[in-house]
Amino acid sequence: MNDDRIGFSGPSTENHRTALGERLRIAREYVGLSQEEVAKHLGIPRSALSNVEAGQRKLDTLELTKLAKLYQRPITWITGEDEPVAAEKDQLPAEIAHLARAAAGLSKQDRQELARFADFLKSRSRTKGASRNGR
Repeated sequence: MNDDRIGFSGPSTENHRTALGERLRIAREYVGLSQEEVAKHLGIPRSALSNVEAGQRKLDTLELTKLAKLYQRPITWITGEDEPVAAEKDQLPAEIAHLARAAAGLSKQDRQELARFADFLKSRSRTKGASRNGR
């Protein structure tokens, strides 16, 4: 076992804490939650969560477990102990994932309208591409 990992003293402990905070921030933003919402879920002040994400505050095991469940990520992903699995490497680009999360909060009618608009944009792109190629 590598003694540089989280929970062990060593010169890179600060780097690990910073990386852990960054992964937590990414996971929080991915699920679309604010720091205030997550802090309430954990029962800590928002400033404490901000310090965790900045790598300036340690997490206890219970907080880490709650965050893993809330963010739907394995603890080993949060702590950086596992390599990304193939499915994570093939994830949608961030802007497309963001659109999907935003669309999930729309009504069925609004999602249908959004789908029609996306079809319109694709059609318009093909038309523009064809006119540029002299068709």
